[in-house]
Amino acid sequence: MQYILETKNLTKTYQSGSSQLTVLDAVNIQIPTGSTAAIVGASGSGKTTLLGLCAGLDRATLGAVHLDGMDITDFSEGERAKLRRDSIGFIFQNFQLMPNLTAMENVAIPAELQGKNGAETNRRAVELLERVGLGSRMKHYPKQLSGGEQQRVAIARAFIHQPKILFADEPTGNLDEESSLLIEDMLFEINQELGTTLVLVTHDHELAQKTQHLIKLRGGKLVSV
Repeated sequence: MQYILETKNLTKTYQSGSSQLTVLDAVNIQIPTGSTAAIVGASGSGKTTLLGLCAGLDRATLGAVHLDGMDITDFSEGERAKLRRDSIGFIFQNFQLMPNLTAMENVAIPAELQGKNGAETNRRAVELLERVGLGSRMKHYPKQLSGGEQQRVAIARAFIHQPKILFADEPTGNLDEESSLLIEDMLFEINQELGTTLVLVTHDHELAQKTQHLIKLRGGKLVSV
């Protein structure tokens, strides 16, 4: 079995006054290529820290992260930025759309950062926005869209550059139940179509159960997979 993501004794500590706070304690996980996984646990259990380390957004204190066959543990900031640009997609709880850009312009950002052809990027952005049911809202700005619509734009943006792995941090955390279910269905459907690996952090038990692998943290330690 091939693993797109592996961590080895992954540890993250912070200095808190005269004492040291361990947020993540020697965590070992393996995520098979093309699979779906959920990281669950109570608030403060280390879920978002683990996600950030795996995505190259932060550096571990000890241990290693292997992503797509590369040990990214000691990557420079430039190398991490290139990795995120070329191979990783992100979806956040608060959408993180650019307020001064239209839905279509927001979706196009990751592909434009890769220097991809403008016409091809626009075609792909239109295709994805239509796929998430926003074909008639492409020229709308984030403030003109509901929360559920903004998250659909974020999903389209996450997939436009066809990432190998997609990290989602509480993707339905700010949505009502109806919007949450719609977003979940879209996320899994597009992920399956494109063969992307999906790793998400969630407090939603039902959403977590839809994934193939359940990673449970408690007090920074891995308690079950």
